[in-house]
Amino acid sequence: MEEAATIPQVSWMQKTDILVAVFILCVIAMMVVPLPPLLIDILIAGNIMLSMMIILTVIYVQKAIDFSVFPSLLLMATVYRLALEVSTSRMILLGRGGEIGIVTTFGSFVVGGNYIVGIIIFAILTIIQLIVIVRGTTRVSEVAARFTLDSMPGKQMAIDADLNAGYITEQEAIRRRFEIRKEADFYGSMDGAAKFVQGDVIAAIVIIIINIVGGLIIGVLIRHEPLEEAVRAYTTYTIGCGLSAQIPAFLISVATGILVSRSATDLTLGSDMIRQLTSKPTVLWVTAGGLFILSLTPLPKLPLIIFACLVGSLGYIMTQKEKKRAVEEEIIKRKEEIEKVKKPESVTTLLLVDPMELEIGYGLIPFVDPEQGGDFLDRITMIRRQAALEMGIVVPPIRIRDNIQLSKDTYVIKIRGVEVGGGILRPECFLAMGGEEEVPGEATTDPTFGLPAIWVKEENKHLAEEAGYTVVDAPSVMATHLTEVIKNNATELLGRQETQTLVNNIKEKYPTLVDELIPEPLTIGELQKVLHNLLRERVSVRNMVTILETLADWVGKTKDIEFLTEKVRQALSRQITNQYQTPDGRLLVITIDPKLEERITSEALSPAEINGILNSIRTIIGSQKPTHQPVILTSANTRKKIREVIMPYIPLIPILSYDEIAIGTRVTSIGTVS
Repeated sequence: MEEAATIPQVSWMQKTDILVAVFILCVIAMMVVPLPPLLIDILIAGNIMLSMMIILTVIYVQKAIDFSVFPSLLLMATVYRLALEVSTSRMILLGRGGEIGIVTTFGSFVVGGNYIVGIIIFAILTIIQLIVIVRGTTRVSEVAARFTLDSMPGKQMAIDADLNAGYITEQEAIRRRFEIRKEADFYGSMDGAAKFVQGDVIAAIVIIIINIVGGLIIGVLIRHEPLEEAVRAYTTYTIGCGLSAQIPAFLISVATGILVSRSATDLTLGSDMIRQLTSKPTVLWVTAGGLFILSLTPLPKLPLIIFACLVGSLGYIMTQKEKKRAVEEEIIKRKEEIEKVKKPESVTTLLLVDPMELEIGYGLIPFVDPEQGGDFLDRITMIRRQAALEMGIVVPPIRIRDNIQLSKDTYVIKIRGVEVGGGILRPECFLAMGGEEEVPGEATTDPTFGLPAIWVKEENKHLAEEAGYTVVDAPSVMATHLTEVIKNNATELLGRQETQTLVNNIKEKYPTLVDELIPEPLTIGELQKVLHNLLRERVSVRNMVTILETLADWVGKTKDIEFLTEKVRQALSRQITNQYQTPDGRLLVITIDPKLEERITSEALSPAEINGILNSIRTIIGSQKPTHQPVILTSANTRKKIREVIMPYIPLIPILSYDEIAIGTRVTSIGTVS
């Protein structure tokens, strides 16, 4: 008995698909199978119940898409109502209309037993529903669907911008995109579903006419009933049938109009209406005064005075509530200030440092304030996107703050609380770089690359451009500097947690590859060191699949990080070659004399010898003046040692091995270091 009591029982709510299928079959059967009058009464009552449930659900729903099943439900309710009208019409035409209790009640009691009154009431109800509610609902549905579909690209771009800026997570972005698609599908469906209501009203009019005319023909010509009795009977029952169907249809039409015209809020319709209508006590006082003035006219005084007192009382109550709320807010504010003074200062938050910060003087605030026309926040979004595309890393959100201790036109870039760059801007000027002719302006140094430059005023901008200078505005200078700082310090921005994030991203599509490599035989920390070696020489790590596959091939033989890095670089040869090729496909190289390579790898060089090598490289570059970035080409065995000698002094020059040159690349030598 104990075991029998614990057997799970299947709730009927879990069989809703079967119930819906049975409902559809029954609706189809209602159109062709005669039903007994009692069953028709039950079905009409069910129709009234369904319409009441729908309109009450619409009133209590907070957002339109929360009732996303409404378009399909509207179609099913319409078909059910039409099938019910067919069944009722069959009984009326068979002369058994009086046996249907609800139809008889609507046809006699509701309209006072006068079928002329019934026809007029039905006509008025139909006109209101067709011309006012249905037409307005259809128009609102069309406009809502059009604007929802038109706004989809903008909403998608806004989500992408928030995601790239780090304001939302990937899961939040997926949820928002799903809501946008759901909203578009809903309003698109409502645009078509509104036509069901319009067709239902028109069908009801046609059914009424057919029933009256058909009933008179059957009653007078076939049953030989007196004309007056036939007119009274068939008209009364037909009007009762029409009213019993159209009143629920009217409720559903109103529900449709309410749903498509609702704005998305966190409250129900009734709460929103009461809150917004009574939010301004002044409106209530003025309304009460207007009603009182109208009561002084020949209009009936009692109703106007009653409503004037009612609205005035409500205005008084709302005024007192506002005063009480203001006092409570002031008390709470004072308590918070007192508690803030009393409680000990929390210093734990001061222990955390931001991954990246940009501190600016007050003179540069217009660059970052959207209300003053600043677009630097959008530029940061583009910088983070560019870093992801070019370097394959996700730059953490960059905190921007004003620092009154800085001079007004100064900015400072920090990584993990340590200053790594900065400069002084002239907000009203443009920075001209790269020209040789003299132009009016203030001589300075480009804060990004340390090259000579000139601050020129706007009226002299065209002179600098004509003289061959590259001219950029002050925000672009700061954005370029920030981009270069990110590239130069990418290794500091890629910690273990960021590396794990990259791995998780790859694991979604390549789970076998990741499971084979991480955490055994390669840990996240070891992978991070390989990625650091690549980023240190500005090799993008975006192609993580190739990087992980190469590591999986070689990590079983050795865990030497430098060796693994060289193997990964060789696997990325096409990417690395393409990075430094000229537009016409050539690779400009500076070669190392084999004897010098042998000496570099065999023994330590003296400072004089290192200086000679550096001067030789600079001489070659200065004499050739290449228009594209040249690279130093050496053998794979000596690349590491040569890099250790050269990069501390010439950090931006790439050093490649022969194995890192893609097959088919045209190599052009511009000199040899010997």
